[in-house]
Amino acid sequence: MDTVTKLAAQRAVVIFSTSSCPMSHTVIRLLIDFGVNPTVHELDKDPRGREMERALAKLLGRTPAVPAVFIGGKLVGSTENILTLHMTGSLIPMLKNAGAIWV
Repeated sequence: MDTVTKLAAQRAVVIFSTSSCPMSHTVIRLLIDFGVNPTVHELDKDPRGREMERALAKLLGRTPAVPAVFIGGKLVGSTENILTLHMTGSLIPMLKNAGAIWV
């Protein structure tokens, strides 16, 4: 859990993903389209990936644990949370407050 928390706090937007997860790619693409430069940790390519995946599953309360999106060091959730924030107009202000975008 400490590894996840430390990594999530290092950048404005951090996404924990796997290289083959289509929902992770969707969230990453959406954020990039807004001008965000997210830090992406692909768990299947990290030697600590399994440990981090277990920690994320515990934080999220579900599996699969990816994508797990942190904005401003806080866990926002997964794809459905990001899309809901976007559709309600809350995502852009959240990204601005975290310093992820400046528009």
